[in-house]
Amino acid sequence: MEGEQVEFAVQLNQWAELLLIWVGFGTLAGLLAKGIMPGKDPGGAIATLAMGIGGTVIGCGVLTFFYEGQRVTPISPIGFVVATAGAFIILFFYRLLAGFYIDEGNSPRPSSRKKLYSRRDQRDYAYDDVE
Repeated sequence: MEGEQVEFAVQLNQWAELLLIWVGFGTLAGLLAKGIMPGKDPGGAIATLAMGIGGTVIGCGVLTFFYEGQRVTPISPIGFVVATAGAFIILFFYRLLAGFYIDEGNSPRPSSRKKLYSRRDQRDYAYDDVE
């Protein structure tokens, strides 16, 4: 009974270390991907964390798929490179879906909207139609 508890504690410790490794290196991969891609980024710290972890899972998963029998972790240099590439791809699609690359032409963005007329112009033209 006690041997099972010790084995469970060791296994739990290994899972916690593995989780922290993936989260830590995923965050670093997300930050590096945001640093590489030029321009203003949507999202904050949580989005960076999610993109980094997702990119790490995707990048290391794809590498594991093509190199069967080898274990790929984000700690290895090649694992960190593919994790950053995965986060970069996720960030690209995140920007694409957020409308940073494609302008649908529906309306101008608030930052590029120009002032069409002032309040004074509004008062002057308010009574033009009255006879």
